[in-house]
Amino acid sequence: MNSNTKSLSNPPNPPAPFPEREGGDVISTPLSASGRGRGRGASIANQYKVLQADNLLKAASDLKNSGKIVVFTNGCFDILHSGHVRYLSVAKSLGDALIVGLNSDISVKIIKGEKRPIVSQEQRAEVLAALFCVDYVALFDEPDPRNLICAIKPDILVKGADWTEDKIIGADVVKANGGRVERISVVPDISTSEIISRIVSRYC
Repeated sequence: MNSNTKSLSNPPNPPAPFPEREGGDVISTPLSASGRGRGRGASIANQYKVLQADNLLKAASDLKNSGKIVVFTNGCFDILHSGHVRYLSVAKSLGDALIVGLNSDISVKIIKGEKRPIVSQEQRAEVLAALFCVDYVALFDEPDPRNLICAIKPDILVKGADWTEDKIIGADVVKANGGRVERISVVPDISTSEIISRIVSRYC
């Protein structure tokens, strides 16, 4: 990592509230500001980390123009668990700002079947946005995040070490733009599928 890299102390100003999801664009719906007092304030603050396409591209551009290293990763993050949190924490440590591409409900059904996701895209996005290590979240409807990666052009693309680099979607794009790919070791025996299986075996 560049020795001149600084922490993300002054992120771009939060965008204005965004419109509801339409068509197949990379766009998120506003998160509900549920709860009262401090809880409600946190919910409202976190919703501004979930960006639609135009605001995400501007945020990524502003970060790069200010010399920040932009890290990107993606996933379904259905039933968030400790393996996810450790993975995202390591991803963030590689740069200054972490953008998470989140498979929408439509995307998850395409790649994992009609019974998934367990948790809706709005709730998955809200939970991710509440993590300190996550700076921005963007939903996408496609089976993979290639279009999002092409648009953002992150400095670092992160995937789990269970993926070989030649199979990582967008690796060619990132490297062609001078970036690099990092593969992070995954926590064994922790997965959403394993959690679902455990619940079914115990309660069904």
